[in-house]
Amino acid sequence: MTAAPASETFPRRVRLLTGADYQRVFKDARRQRGRDLTLLYRHSESGEARLGLAIGKRHVRHASDRNRIKRIVREAFRQCRISLPPVDMIVLARGGAATTDRRALRAEIDSLLERLQ
Repeated sequence: MTAAPASETFPRRVRLLTGADYQRVFKDARRQRGRDLTLLYRHSESGEARLGLAIGKRHVRHASDRNRIKRIVREAFRQCRISLPPVDMIVLARGGAATTDRRALRAEIDSLLERLQ
């Protein structure tokens, strides 16, 4: 198995890490809504796309479901990161995300990310 190209990795610099990063996006966000996921975004001062995840217990009760959703979103972001505009984004899960299958979630996040391009 070979390593992923550098353009398809998920380094720290493309993650929202601090509470201040999240607050900046929540304060002045534009929104893309899907059936099970919501994408909040705003222009990034870092010059590249950055991702944050806010998959709460309120909408997705089981940790295994929350982790599955996070894996799917990170993978989609990782694969299209270089083609995205410089935005800070936060992905939120809505109520039905826990029961949606992997392929449908992947198609939805791909659609939301494509709308940003």
